[in-house]
Amino acid sequence: MGEVQAHVWISGVVQGVSFRYYTAVQADRWGLSGWVRNLDDGRVEAVFCGGEGAVQAMLGWCQHGPPSAQVSDVEVRTEQPESHDGFQIRMTARGKIV
Repeated sequence: MGEVQAHVWISGVVQGVSFRYYTAVQADRWGLSGWVRNLDDGRVEAVFCGGEGAVQAMLGWCQHGPPSAQVSDVEVRTEQPESHDGFQIRMTARGKIV
């Protein structure tokens, strides 16, 4: 079984609760590459690339996130796997880390 990639958008109380930090910790734990960032509309966007089981585990984690988060929705789109340099916390669309 090869690599798979999931592009996700997470809604709810997901900013200001260390969601990106904990996402990076979990992605590293499961050996995933990709990235995570806050969006201006209050959602968190992420890409997870790796083995199917690890990506599915990460998607399951995204359903609740870290302890302070309140996830209301997780939208997932399957994509062709891309090459990523590890797992990174990216800047927002406005070019800053918030």
